[in-house]
Amino acid sequence: MKTLVEQLSQYARYHRDKRNIATHFIGIPLIVIAVMYLLYFPVLEVGSFTVTATLVVIALSLVYYLMLSLSLGFAMAAAFAAMYAIVCYSAPYLGSFSHYGMLIMGVILFVVGWIFQFVGHYYEGKKPAFVDDLIGLAIGPLFVMAEFLFILGFHKPLEQDIIREAGEYR
Repeated sequence: MKTLVEQLSQYARYHRDKRNIATHFIGIPLIVIAVMYLLYFPVLEVGSFTVTATLVVIALSLVYYLMLSLSLGFAMAAAFAAMYAIVCYSAPYLGSFSHYGMLIMGVILFVVGWIFQFVGHYYEGKKPAFVDDLIGLAIGPLFVMAEFLFILGFHKPLEQDIIREAGEYR
């Protein structure tokens, strides 16, 4: 398994233009929430608690992120919890497990999110990272979280390692 620096540096090589990174701050969360809507259907009932496919994907993603970095993994857990709360709160208004409203919302957010992604990659002049390596689909949200934390002044040594591997921002 690649290290955190290796994963983020590989992804960062496709994301050095600050305009591209900025579009990812909008596009990736929209895509993540879209996937949560699209996977919001029950897979298991545990007492009065319903386990959705969304929760399974979140759990698997978080295990991977926590293996890469405890601090970024916990930050992602907080972000996923907030996004999942949005999905759960809106579910009764969108049809919940009948899924049509959830499907429509998921598709709309997915398309809008990818529009932001492709605009960013137009600025960058490079294709999205996942085209060359599908793990980029999982690393994208972690990259956005890392970039957000860098802006806030956290994880500066990690940021410097990524810059050294991927190059300076443009």
